[in-house]
Amino acid sequence: MKQIKYLVAIAAITLGFSACKKGFDAEAQFTADTTAIRAYVTANNIPAVKDEYGVFHHVITPGSGSVKYTGSSLVTVDYSGKVLSGSENFDSSNGSPREFTLGGLIAGWQIGIPYIQKGGKIRLFIPSKYGYGNDSQPGIPANSVLDFTITLSDVK
Repeated sequence: MKQIKYLVAIAAITLGFSACKKGFDAEAQFTADTTAIRAYVTANNIPAVKDEYGVFHHVITPGSGSVKYTGSSLVTVDYSGKVLSGSENFDSSNGSPREFTLGGLIAGWQIGIPYIQKGGKIRLFIPSKYGYGNDSQPGIPANSVLDFTITLSDVK
């Protein structure tokens, strides 16, 4: 009986949280993110380009090679990431490159990393839609625009 009460309480809490997100307007959020990114890159004279998905990128160094990326590509990267509205990094490899499977990364990285090759460096401004969306993460509020600087050490 006690277990049923706990299960009902957990179900009620879960439904309550999911109901809060039903009024979320993803298209309006994407428009707001795009406006914020455009204002930021303009104010800071960053020559970022908006691609067909809405991810802004600035290729600092293109790198060399001709790798055709797939979801199973292994990328070794040195990176730092912050929310556009903040100055503190929420994540960084701290100079120790890390290896990831491209298909296991957030959509913004999957879109942006193929703009460079081995030895390349890129800055990505990722709308929340291609980051963590309407979900918060440790150090990242819901609907955050992400700002990553990524150096690609290797790709296989």
